[in-house]
Amino acid sequence: MLGRFSRTVVKVLVASLIVGTILAHFGLTPDELMRTAGLSTERLEELARAGFAWALPNLLLGALVIVPVWFLLYLFRPPGESRD
Repeated sequence: MLGRFSRTVVKVLVASLIVGTILAHFGLTPDELMRTAGLSTERLEELARAGFAWALPNLLLGALVIVPVWFLLYLFRPPGESRD
């Protein structure tokens, strides 16, 4: 599971590096791309803060239910049983 995830992360990083290099070759900057999309760094920062402010309470609320249920299932699982 972790190996597959780490391979995916490495692939995304390599692809991002390649695309970033190509865009830099053509003289495109992140500021120019954001301006073309109608965003500013302040607006992007504001959107990120709003998203975080929405996600954090919902994440904590869900964890209040999921973590105890997972712990009980883990606690009462028959010995020797594995997922793999």
